[in-house]
Amino acid sequence: MSQPDEKGSFSTNIADDLINEALKSVEKAKAAVRGEAPPAADPAAAESATTAPPGPAPEPQADDELNELKTQLELSMAKGRELMGKVKDEHERMLRAVADLENFKKRAQKEKDEVQKFGNEKLLKDFLPVVDNFDRALGHASQSGDLDSLKKGVEMIRKLFEDTLARHGVKSFASKGQPFDPNRHEAMSAAETDEVPPNHVFSEYLRGYTLNERLVRPALVVVSKAKAAPAAETPGSEAPAEPASAPTEPRGE
Repeated sequence: MSQPDEKGSFSTNIADDLINEALKSVEKAKAAVRGEAPPAADPAAAESATTAPPGPAPEPQADDELNELKTQLELSMAKGRELMGKVKDEHERMLRAVADLENFKKRAQKEKDEVQKFGNEKLLKDFLPVVDNFDRALGHASQSGDLDSLKKGVEMIRKLFEDTLARHGVKSFASKGQPFDPNRHEAMSAAETDEVPPNHVFSEYLRGYTLNERLVRPALVVVSKAKAAPAAETPGSEAPAEPASAPTEPRGE
């Protein structure tokens, strides 16, 4: 019978001794029908077999049956070899599929590692000019000492920074004067004011940002509330009036 070896290959060679034994069995049965003695290794047994009286002549029908059995045996062995060959092909195909799957897993893991290491490369390249402009502004400020030019340069760099963020889907949103939204705002404190309606954003501590319309950081805000009504004055709480001063008499000269 065929057995897989240690390396995963599959052998389909049927043992020769098994085939020979089957053929010998057919020959022995055929000789027995014909009345012939089977071959023996002992010379004395062979001599006695030759001197034995011949048996009855074999019947043609029995001979035909033996030939048919032999033919069926050979056909069965041929079909067995063909089937084992197909099994071998399927086994080898399965081994190749397993090897391909392992190679795919290794490539996928390698690509995943590279994405984790270098996935932000494009983002960082876009922000390098912002850093360069900061260096230029600081260098110019240290040489000239012009604060107005420095302020203007920083404003330009901030605009460049926002534009770079926007190219990657990051946008800020204004909150001052807008109704308070707990999904976009985080209240830090409340302030009594008449400048905006109650439960509106009075001022911002930090602006909020979204990434492709998804909130990344809520805005930190101060929420407005209505001013408290002045306390009502109770009767008798008025301060006593000061006594009128007595008129002074004119002094005589």
